[in-house]
Amino acid sequence: MKKTIKKAAKQKKASSKASSVSVNKKKVSSPKTETMEELLKTYAWQGFKRGDVIEGTVTEKSNQAVWVDIGAKTEGLLLTKEMKTAKDFIHNLKSGDKVTVTVFQAESDHGYPLLSFKKTLNDFLWSDFEEKLKSGEPIKVKGKEINKGGLVVDVSGFIGFIPTSCFGSKTVNKIKDLINQDLTAKIIEVDKEKNRLILSEKEISDQKLIEKQKEVLKKIKVGQKFEGKVSGIMPFGLFVKIKEDSPLEGLVHISEISWEKVDDPSKFYKQGDKVKVQVLLVDENNGKLNLTMKQLEKDPWVEIEKKYPVESKVKGEVTRVAPFGAFVLLDKGVEGLIHSSKLPAEKILKVGEKVDCFVESIDKKNRKMSLGLVLKAKPVGYK
Repeated sequence: MKKTIKKAAKQKKASSKASSVSVNKKKVSSPKTETMEELLKTYAWQGFKRGDVIEGTVTEKSNQAVWVDIGAKTEGLLLTKEMKTAKDFIHNLKSGDKVTVTVFQAESDHGYPLLSFKKTLNDFLWSDFEEKLKSGEPIKVKGKEINKGGLVVDVSGFIGFIPTSCFGSKTVNKIKDLINQDLTAKIIEVDKEKNRLILSEKEISDQKLIEKQKEVLKKIKVGQKFEGKVSGIMPFGLFVKIKEDSPLEGLVHISEISWEKVDDPSKFYKQGDKVKVQVLLVDENNGKLNLTMKQLEKDPWVEIEKKYPVESKVKGEVTRVAPFGAFVLLDKGVEGLIHSSKLPAEKILKVGEKVDCFVESIDKKNRKMSLGLVLKAKPVGYK
C-alpha cells in the first residue's frame, strides 16, 4: 500500500508541477490582481480528523489513484485497498464529480489525507444490487462459510447468503466444497435497511429446469388451488412445490402465510410440510409463481364488529409486551392492545398470561382493537 501511495504521490507531484507551469503561463498573458483577503479566502483550508465525513470533488483519476479535493492543504487520496472493491464505481467516476468521503488518515507519510469511499460505495452497491435484482443479471460471488441454513458468500465486499433451498440439483449436496470458491448466482432479495442480500445459485445451474418450469407455468391460472409441499423456508416466505411430477415451485410471501402476524416463517412450518395454496400471480417471463395460504381462509376482520362488539367481554392471551402496553391474542389473526395507561401501576402482564378483557374500540380499516382489562378489584372509573 505504501509503495502504491508513494507512486501515486510522485505522479501527482509531476502533474501538479506541469499544471503550475500552465497556470503561470496563463497569468503572464492574462494577469489578474487579487487582494490579500481574496488570496487568504482562496487558499484557506480546514483541518480534518479521522472519521470526518466530507463532500469532495474528484480532481484526477488513474488506474492507481483517485484524488479528491476536500478543501485541505492538499488533495486527498483514495485508500488503495478500496480501489479493487470499488473498481466498478470508480470506472464511472470523472473529474468534477461530487463524492462523499470519510477521512481515514488526516495526513499520510507523504503529506496527503487518505480517504475512504465506503459510504458512497455502499450506496452505489446497494443501488447496483437493486438493478441486478430487477434485471436478473448473474453476478460472481465467493463462498465464505456454512451455517445451518445455507452458504454465506462475499459479494463485492458485502455479505450475502444463498439458502440451501436455492442451490441447484448438482450443487445442493456439495455446498461444503464451495468455501473459498467462486460461483455464479442471481440476486433474489435486497433489503438495505436490514442489510440483507439473498441469492440463488439454482437460478443459474438449473436454468434448463427453470425453462421447463416456465412451460408448465403457461398452464397455471390465477385463482387455482393446489395441495403442495414446503420445499424451502426463507426469512421472507415459503417455497412450495405444487406438483410432484414437475419442477414447479412457488413462493408464499411472509405476508400471505397467515392472517396472524408472522415474523419468522420457520416457527409456523418446516420443510416437507403439506400445505394448501392458491395462485396469486403468474409471471411467465421470469418463471415466477406467487402463492397465498391465508386467502384460503376467511379474513377474521371482515365481520370483526359482529363477533367482538364494543363493550363485550373477551378472553385472550398476552403475546407481546411493549413499553406502551400489552398485545392480547383473541383469535387467529385478531389481536388487541391494552394500553399501559389502562393498567393499574401494580399490574404487570407477562407473555403467555391468560386475561379477561373488554372491547373498548375497533378500527376495522387499520385492523386495530383497543382493549381494557377486567379487574377483580375495580379502581374508580374503571369498567
